[in-house]
Amino acid sequence: MQRYFVKPENMTVSHVVVTGEDVKHISKVMRMAPGDKIVCLDNQGRQVVSKINDINQDFVKADIIQEIHENNELPLHVTIAQGLIKGDKLDLVIQKGTEFGASAFYLFSADRSVVKWDGKKINKKLERLQKIAKEAAEQSGRRIIPSITFFSSWKEMLKEKQNHDANVFLYEENAKKKLHSDLSEVLNLSPASLLAIIGPEGGVSEEEASAYRKECFRNISLGPRVLRSESASLYLLAALSYQYELLR
Repeated sequence: MQRYFVKPENMTVSHVVVTGEDVKHISKVMRMAPGDKIVCLDNQGRQVVSKINDINQDFVKADIIQEIHENNELPLHVTIAQGLIKGDKLDLVIQKGTEFGASAFYLFSADRSVVKWDGKKINKKLERLQKIAKEAAEQSGRRIIPSITFFSSWKEMLKEKQNHDANVFLYEENAKKKLHSDLSEVLNLSPASLLAIIGPEGGVSEEEASAYRKECFRNISLGPRVLRSESASLYLLAALSYQYELLR
């Protein structure tokens, strides 16, 4: 069944109303009709099977016929702090990171970020990325859509570190020195939430690395191979899924 996120206020005990672009997808793309079933989610953990009873150009109304209690969320709440990177690479991080289980994304302008976001276009860029996250969450069976927050600098982003049990940053110098045990040591502490900072194409600057350490971030390696910025978060999320889901 097709899955659609709706506003929490559009889901009651007995019925749900779908609005926005999803109306066109239901009626024109999927060519659904009254009697067809869809899965609706309120982005707060509730997931239901609903039977469509009315379709028009503005909304789709459906009756809730079953609650779904299965949970496909990654047990560890992971926030990916991604330094701004070029072109559609950021789209890939958001889309695949959502599929892999990230709970939130922090986007920030790093010392070595070539890309700079124009202040007038930031909201538009975030709306576009949030749409990518929504579609990826629907496709992958997520119960929530990851939030996306932009910070004008890494110094601003660091203020959010206290919201996480564990804080790490990926540092290629660890890989060069063949220091690969740091991540497993962090996970052995069984944190409930993790903030992972990933630098842009040029990596983490020495100033950033020094500041992260002073804020009690653990510098970690993801193995002996040098990963592209857009690959690192996906590698990390895959490793976390193996640790927290496939091994249990």
